[in-house]
Amino acid sequence: MLTTHTGELAALATALCWTVTVMVFEEAGKKIGSLAVNFYRLIIGCLLLSVFGLIYRGMPLPTDATLHNWIWLSISGVIGLTIGDLCLFKAFIIVGARVSVLVMAFVPVISAIISWFILGETLQWLDKLGMVLTVCGVVMVVLNRRTYENRRRTRYPASGLLLAFGGAVGQAVGLVFSKYGMGDYDAFAANHIRLIAGIIGFSVLFVFLRWWPRVIAAITNVKGMAYTSIGAFFGPFVGVSLSLLAVQLTEVGVVATIIALIPIFIIPPAVILKKEPITMRDVMGALIAVSGSALLFLN
Repeated sequence: MLTTHTGELAALATALCWTVTVMVFEEAGKKIGSLAVNFYRLIIGCLLLSVFGLIYRGMPLPTDATLHNWIWLSISGVIGLTIGDLCLFKAFIIVGARVSVLVMAFVPVISAIISWFILGETLQWLDKLGMVLTVCGVVMVVLNRRTYENRRRTRYPASGLLLAFGGAVGQAVGLVFSKYGMGDYDAFAANHIRLIAGIIGFSVLFVFLRWWPRVIAAITNVKGMAYTSIGAFFGPFVGVSLSLLAVQLTEVGVVATIIALIPIFIIPPAVILKKEPITMRDVMGALIAVSGSALLFLN
């Protein structure tokens, strides 16, 4: 099982890591703002990858990467980590987290289509069934767990929905381009290239937005930076690296489907730590999503 499904297990570990980052970055964003969190998480992730690379590969930077690696992984980093995340966080503001996460639930479908078109990857019927069940289960849970600001809203601005879709496409394209650009190159070193490109992307963005004073001022917020550091460890350092390892070993659509389980994994800590109620619909949605993901391990 471990040998056969290493890619799927890496994707599952990614989902667990990103579940932690969702909760931690939520607290960090309240203290220093989402753009500052996005930028510093990449900086800290790069530093951690430099230490890891020095210990594991004897290289603090991915200097052994080919031009092909640098070009496509950099494009992946800008699309996935800068543009995609910028669209997603803007969507959070316009239509709320629930609707944004609902749109993001379709990343597996988008990923499968793009990977089929670019990489020629096809899924077996059991994978397709697992994807459908997982997406349906996640949608059930997200639709049921309404946030306070969205509870009474029935219509949402088209701009917010398009931004959420942009975030979904950004994540899907980022995964596909990562696989294409990485090849058999080390996944952690490949992640390092993506983070460097993401940092450059945000740096240029901050110049146009004149956001540098706010970003620099965020360093003085000890709690905000502490939350960001924890999230950077589980997100850009471990989580993103594992996601690249996963797409290196199995189909992008399968990886994206397993990662989409984050809204399911976040239910237990939300109930325990935030005392949020859990309904039968949550339970049913979770069971359907987990059952669908289990099918991905059967091939």
